[in-house]
Amino acid sequence: MKIGLLCSIIRKEEKLLLEELRNRGLDFQILDDRELVLRLNQRHLDFDVVLERCVNHSRALYALKVLNDWGIQTINRFEVADVCGNKFLTTNALIKAGVPSPKTMLAFTPESALRAIEKLGYPVVLKPAVGSWGRLLSKVNDREAAEAILEHKEVLGSYHHSIFYIQEYIPKAGRDIRSFVVGNETICAIYRYSSHWITNTARGGRAENCPVTDELARLSVSAAKAVGGGIVAIDLFESERGLLVNEVNYTMEFRNSIERTGVNIPAKIIDYVIEAGHLSASRR
Repeated sequence: MKIGLLCSIIRKEEKLLLEELRNRGLDFQILDDRELVLRLNQRHLDFDVVLERCVNHSRALYALKVLNDWGIQTINRFEVADVCGNKFLTTNALIKAGVPSPKTMLAFTPESALRAIEKLGYPVVLKPAVGSWGRLLSKVNDREAAEAILEHKEVLGSYHHSIFYIQEYIPKAGRDIRSFVVGNETICAIYRYSSHWITNTARGGRAENCPVTDELARLSVSAAKAVGGGIVAIDLFESERGLLVNEVNYTMEFRNSIERTGVNIPAKIIDYVIEAGHLSASRR
């Protein structure tokens, strides 16, 4: 079996995955997206499976599309990356699958966005449809703040700022949940604690183990299936309506979760990669 690791830079997560591949004596090759040139008219790569670990969403998306069109199995697939990389597409997929999530509205002008915000009721959260690590999120507490932020977005003028994704604010009591799904299993979960309303560990949030209850396991797997399955991380809120799925991440970070949960996440990922590689090879 030949495995590809598609990545941008070798972070802690990629080091752990490479260590797992080497320890198992697997045949693998690193595909650095900064150097990769794909000849669209001719398939020139041959792998049983490619594990995608890009930092850049656009590079991941285009590379996965080419590899999948060549018939190469990837984790995750292009369709999963496409949905998870766009908050609007993720929300729509969750709603379609009946997975509970925060109330969300979409608008295309500052005027209609302001009406949507006031219909949802303050506070609300404004997010770019495409983005990660909790960047460019705005908690809007009143009309004056809403008018100022909407004006800024209009002046910025980029495509991403011309789509207004508006979500109800869920009080989190200082924490939310991130669960990790590999295939059909919720392998572990963490609480992310922060005094700030954004709890991403990339923004300083503190991770602690979260017991995987039957409800959390079921809801996490349902969310993963809604976006196409594979290896994903699910962000959930605890609310008066029960657990709500906020986002699904397709190139998940897990460095802060291994010790906290006691689960060897890289080993679980490589187990899944090997299984997918064997299935791919058997179809040839």
